[in-house]
Amino acid sequence: MGTSTSIRIDQTLYDQARSEAASEHRTIAGQIEYWAKVGRAALDNPDLPVSFIAESLASLAEPRRDATPFVPRSAR
Repeated sequence: MGTSTSIRIDQTLYDQARSEAASEHRTIAGQIEYWAKVGRAALDNPDLPVSFIAESLASLAEPRRDATPFVPRSAR
């Protein structure tokens, strides 16, 4: 993570981020950063479902050693 900057946000958004962060095992700042990444990717890719974008970002964040190797159906 880089440098940090303080910003003002709506208290309701902060409370929602705090609640979601606890259930997702993130910090509040991490939750807001996650929402921002998903939102930015959704705006950049309006034809993709938001759930697909969120799952794709989650898979990109996984360590490579934990990934399941891709095996094409034709190779089975």
